[in-house]
Amino acid sequence: MSQAQIAGKKIFITGGAGFIGSTLVQRLVHQNEITVYDNFRRDALSGSTVKGHDNLRVIAGDVLDSSKLADAMAGHEIVVHCAAIAGIDTVIKRPTETMRINMIGTALVLEAAKSLDSLERLVDFSTSEVFGQSAFRADEGDTTHIGAVGEARWTYAVSKLAGEHLAKAYHQEFGMPVVTLRPFNVYGPGQIGEGAIRTFILRALKNEALEIHGDGNQIRAWCYVDDFIEGLMRCIVAPEAVGESFNIGNARAVVTVYGLAQAVVRALESLSEIRFTRKDYVDVELRVPSVDKARRLLGFEAEVDLEEGLRRTADYYRQQGV
Repeated sequence: MSQAQIAGKKIFITGGAGFIGSTLVQRLVHQNEITVYDNFRRDALSGSTVKGHDNLRVIAGDVLDSSKLADAMAGHEIVVHCAAIAGIDTVIKRPTETMRINMIGTALVLEAAKSLDSLERLVDFSTSEVFGQSAFRADEGDTTHIGAVGEARWTYAVSKLAGEHLAKAYHQEFGMPVVTLRPFNVYGPGQIGEGAIRTFILRALKNEALEIHGDGNQIRAWCYVDDFIEGLMRCIVAPEAVGESFNIGNARAVVTVYGLAQAVVRALESLSEIRFTRKDYVDVELRVPSVDKARRLLGFEAEVDLEEGLRRTADYYRQQGV
């Protein structure tokens, strides 16, 4: 993918201070004018190498503030909507806020973008959780499955799926150049929050015990952040992406949570032991994507295998002095 295709564009990123958003900023800021719009509950941007860059404008704002959002977005050509409540612990504690920010926030982003005469692409983030508790080689056309009403875990998936339907509707009804991404377990340098790999690595670097909730037989496909950003970039530039949804992940980096803990200990040559603790929440048991559509339409293929990604991520945290 040639980044030169969007050089000089004005790019607006909601949630741009988060893990994925800040990684995207670092990829684009040298050739583009970037506006980050974020409430800074999670902040990976302030500690990055691009803080204070001449091409970077940072606005502290809430996606539920429709007038401030619209004013900040004015004049931009590309919109990437990353802002969301995420992380299993946060979602379970704040299901109402999860629904409001993820669902209403997405509606307000779409409505603000609809008024942009200059809009060339809007990329909206959905989630792999729209496939429910069990999904093996799930493709974009598969039926989505959500758990029982009242189970707080599923408010995240429901809110993201509502946003995905709304983005599709704006494309169909108003011709907006919208693309939806479904990220599959993205990890890597700069990650903040509740991710399993980040938690395991931080503990393994200190030779502390790695704790697994349940028996550790849940299966995931893990995608290194640089691979994910490459897939995202292709969604921004490829004409074939408009109006489509894409699974972006690494279907080869598949392992149980217990196997992941073992891989972290092995890759870091850590002395950490692995312990099992009680799991008292609903979990996804199997989540492996099909990325055939992204390969066919975007030419996307994840390149970083799991152990290499773990080593790169550990090196980053070592350099941070964690």
